[in-house]
Amino acid sequence: MITREDYVIHWSSSHASNNYGDKAIYNTRTKDFDSFSEPRMLFRKDGSGIIDSAIYEENGMYYRFLKSEANPAGIILQKGRTLTGEYTRIEAFDEEMAKLGHSAYEAPTAFKLSNGKWCLMLDFFGVEGEGQGYVPFIADEIDSGRFIRSDESFSFPYGFKHGTVLAITMEEYNRIKEAFAGQ
Repeated sequence: MITREDYVIHWSSSHASNNYGDKAIYNTRTKDFDSFSEPRMLFRKDGSGIIDSAIYEENGMYYRFLKSEANPAGIILQKGRTLTGEYTRIEAFDEEMAKLGHSAYEAPTAFKLSNGKWCLMLDFFGVEGEGQGYVPFIADEIDSGRFIRSDESFSFPYGFKHGTVLAITMEEYNRIKEAFAGQ
């Protein structure tokens, strides 16, 4: 794996190659957040928009979750050897998503749990009111693509939507906890 000491920023946007129809994923690089490389297309899909990208590294490989707006509609998972290079679909993930019987998921965010398993949070928007928000999916390994919906493993005070999970140190946790004590 080649390590570059910069950041890759990625986002979804319409593009001229299809007359500003379906969206694609673009990226740029920066070392200082003052200057940026020329944006380039990271991924597009013929006949479907692609939005909500989330990329993770594990054991020298990169894993990219995306929301596909058609063919199939829903979340897809891809694997690549480089951050901004070619990726291939992980079909086992497609199989697990198909078992849900519903494609109303978006905004993927994932993180590794302390037990080494992976948790994927998907924003479920397929119902009105209370049932909306992030739902957890657990996989023993991200590479397996076998993320199983695991609502009973987590509880939230309300329906979180479109977010991310950041690892923090115990010192940071205690500082946040202290700042919000009594509120």
